[in-house]
This record gives sequence, structure tokens and C-alpha cells, in this order.
Amino acid sequence: MGSSILLFAAVLLLNSPVGFCGCYKRIFTFGDSIIDTGNFAFTAGNNPTPIKQLPYGMTYFNRPTGRVSDGRVIIDFYSQALGQPLIPPSIPQEGSGQFPTGANFAVLGSTALSWDYYKTKYNFQMPAPSHLDLQLQSFKKVLARIAPGDAAAKSLLGESLVVMGEIGGNDYNFWFFNPSNPREMANQYMPDVVSRIGAAVQEVINLGTKAVLVPGNFPIGCVPQYLGMFQSNNPSDYDEHGCLVWFNDFSQKHNQLLRQEVARLRSQNPGAKIIFADYFGAAMEFVTNPSRYGIDDPLVACCGGDGRYHTSKGCDKTAKIWGNPSKFASWDGVHMTEKAYSVIANGVINGPYADTPLLKAC
Repeated sequence: MGSSILLFAAVLLLNSPVGFCGCYKRIFTFGDSIIDTGNFAFTAGNNPTPIKQLPYGMTYFNRPTGRVSDGRVIIDFYSQALGQPLIPPSIPQEGSGQFPTGANFAVLGSTALSWDYYKTKYNFQMPAPSHLDLQLQSFKKVLARIAPGDAAAKSLLGESLVVMGEIGGNDYNFWFFNPSNPREMANQYMPDVVSRIGAAVQEVINLGTKAVLVPGNFPIGCVPQYLGMFQSNNPSDYDEHGCLVWFNDFSQKHNQLLRQEVARLRSQNPGAKIIFADYFGAAMEFVTNPSRYGIDDPLVACCGGDGRYHTSKGCDKTAKIWGNPSKFASWDGVHMTEKAYSVIANGVINGPYADTPLLKAC
């Protein structure tokens, strides 16, 4: 009898999700629309926004959930791989939720740097609904409530994973999408964007976090919205895959600085595990070899309008769905499909697109 119980327990353990073994008890996330799971939709209240309607959410959930995609986003795949339920958005329960498995503080349109920074330095009104400072303030408020006192907070965060982004992409998107802004000027404030992300990582480590995932930026030169807005008659502006060289080089510069910042943070925090997630490399997988993933053309939107990149209009209930979202990398011209997010997440969960694959990090 005893041996059969032991055998049953062993089988249970082998077949259980990783989280069953106590990998991370909670996941806390910060960022923008790439991983927002409902905060922006909640704060929009009764105001209409396309993401609160189909076709958003048409895959997997079969209804809009506030995710800016047809289905799951990157953080959902991390949660599932770690054996956790999908992480709830923080704002709806900010004042009362206990968040037993963590909370997602990401908000669509968020920037790394504050609105004041751009107003003061560049006289530019950043049209962002939130930024990293505000998300951290909310996080600390929640933390003080669910784990009052330094010791309790350190204990709770010591067994949690923090995902710091992707954040910073909108600091560039909003700048580039304003035609009166000189493109090259974004290089000037790039070090400040990276420093702000680094400071946020240091802040959560100081509070007691022992594991932080820091994702880099995507190849924005392959994003349909960029390809549509910055179309060029000069073939040398494009790489062999049809992506815009200048913008991909820009993303790579950001990622190089961020890698250096991660290396600096590691040297200052030997007790913490800080993982860099190479979202650029992971996304280039389906750009360079789309057929391997069942993707037809990685440079066109699934939901949108006409034109080479399907970006003549945004994605809403009147937009055209150009086919099965699983055959596309881009969902609405800016954000990706569940399929694309699953490829990126897999590269981080199992490698090689994280300097410690997530499943080996705990």
C-alpha cells in the first residue's frame, strides 16, 4: 500500500506544473500594452475603446479581456509555464485584492520616463496614460497592504518573480509617431530611458525581490505601423527581410545599453538574479523564418485596413480581419498576435533568448 502511494505521489510530481514545486509564488509585472491584461480597459470606464470590443480577444478567450491582442500576451505564457493562474490586472483590486499569485501593474501606453521629463526637456506633451513611477507607487501601496512591514515585504518578494517590462518602447513610439519631432533626437534621451528602467529594477530589489526579468525592445523596424508611416523609395533603407534598418538599429542600441545596465545591476546585487530577455532576437525568429511558425507575412497586420501593411486604419469592429490570426505576427499593426507572443515567450522560457531561461532560473 505504502509503495503505491509513493508511486502515485511521484507521478503527480512529474506531471505537475513547475509552480507546484514552489518556483515563484507570485509574479508582479510592470510595463505597457505588450503585457497589460486589463488595467487600461478598466480605467477607461464607460469611454469607448476598441480593445474593449471584439475582434480583440477573439482567440483563446473568445471575448475582449483588455489585452491588446487577439488572445494571450507574453506574461500569460510565463504564468502558464510557471504553473500559475493568469495574473490579474492590479488597478481593479488595488485597494482590496490580496493578490495571492501576484498582480500586473502594466498599463497600455505607459512610458518609462515621466510626462514632466519630456515637457521640461523637450517641450513635448507625451500622450501617455501612465508611466513607471506611477506603477511603482501603486505597487508599493499594494505591497504595504498585503505584506505590512519591511520583513513581511522582503519575505513575500523573496519568493516572487518581477517582470520589468517591456517598458520604454512608448518613449520612442510616441516621439517617432509625431511627424514634427526630429527622429535622431530620440538617441539623446535613450540613456535616460535605460537608467529609469535600471533604477526601477534596483528599487524592487531594495524592497526584497530576488528574481527580476528585464526584457529588451522589439525590432520596431519590422512593425507594420512603422513600415507604413516611414515608407521609403530607397532600397538601402530596408534589410533583406523588408524591415526598416534605421529603426531596428535604434532598437538594438537601446538593447545594448539595457544589457550594460543589467550587467551593472548584477555586479551591485550579487544576491539577486537579474535576467535579460532578448525580445529583439526572439521576434526576429518569425521575421526571418515565418514559415517555421506557420506565419504567412510577418510584416502585415491581421486586423486593420488596406495598403501594403494593412495599416490604412486601426483595428476595431469595422476593421477587416485578413485571415486566421495564427498565420500573422502582427495583430493590429502595432501589437502582436497570440502566435507571435507565444514564440517570443517560448524563447525566454526555454531559451535561447534569455541569459538564464526562465524555467532554469528558479
